[in-house]
Amino acid sequence: QVQLVESGGGLVQTGGSLRLSCAASGRTIRPYHMGWFRQAPGKEREFVAVINWSSGNTLFADSTKGRFTISRDNAKNTVYLQMNSLQPEDTAVYYCAAGIRGIPTRPRDESEYDYWGQGTQVTVSS
Repeated sequence: QVQLVESGGGLVQTGGSLRLSCAASGRTIRPYHMGWFRQAPGKEREFVAVINWSSGNTLFADSTKGRFTISRDNAKNTVYLQMNSLQPEDTAVYYCAAGIRGIPTRPRDESEYDYWGQGTQVTVSS
């Protein structure tokens, strides 16, 4: 059994920063990629960012580009999402996910991910 556990969410004011972490535990996995998605109230879950586990190459949603960074610690099987210049529209439950089947052809697509965390709430107050 593989578990992805997110942490680091919370309440922050507009313009503030948060750093989310996602640690994989249980059965050892070797992901090809790990990503972050988010779901705001009343909206569908959307792609935020993804990182290739071996190369470190990254991809971001247009709405987060330049404000968010994604990184990983291979030894700890942990992925991070550094979020700066947060805006009220960033308020959502943030989920991390891991893909283990191979290099994704559509890294923004949820179907490319095999394991999901339970989510962590991020609230940005105006």
